[in-house]
Amino acid sequence: MATANKNLSNYDKNTIPNAKDFRFGIVVSEWNDHITEGLYKGALAALLDCGAIQEHIIRWNVPGSFELVYGAQRMIVTQEVDVVITIGCVIKGETMHFEFVCEGVTQGIKDLNVQTDVPVIFCLLTDNNEQQSIDRSGGVHGNKGTEAAIAAIKMAELRRATAPIK
Repeated sequence: MATANKNLSNYDKNTIPNAKDFRFGIVVSEWNDHITEGLYKGALAALLDCGAIQEHIIRWNVPGSFELVYGAQRMIVTQEVDVVITIGCVIKGETMHFEFVCEGVTQGIKDLNVQTDVPVIFCLLTDNNEQQSIDRSGGVHGNKGTEAAIAAIKMAELRRATAPIK
């Protein structure tokens, strides 16, 4: 298990760029909201802790994880954000639905990262059961939302550092 020996909420603030000059988009799935709200709270707390300004953080909700891709694409096009964090949770059930949703979202987020100039951070829990999701959204393994926020800050800084000079 990749997170068995790692707390997802741990980061060294001294190694993170200050986030005050960045605009963040966060697209949150309403499906499994008892999990996605925990992930959102972890992401928001980390962004603010690293200097992000509340007014520079835009949150949009979408019905489910499959809709994260469209929400992220629309946010990139309309909101002038430096980075987008997509937050969702898919818990395996008895049908193939889990595989189709996970594959679609994974490929969609990858496509946005290749096709646009705005990094899109993948914070989609794909767990076998609800307890695994609870453990990764503020439970025993920390919060994947926190980890996603730190990745977002680093990618926003990379985007800024590699922007063409005008």
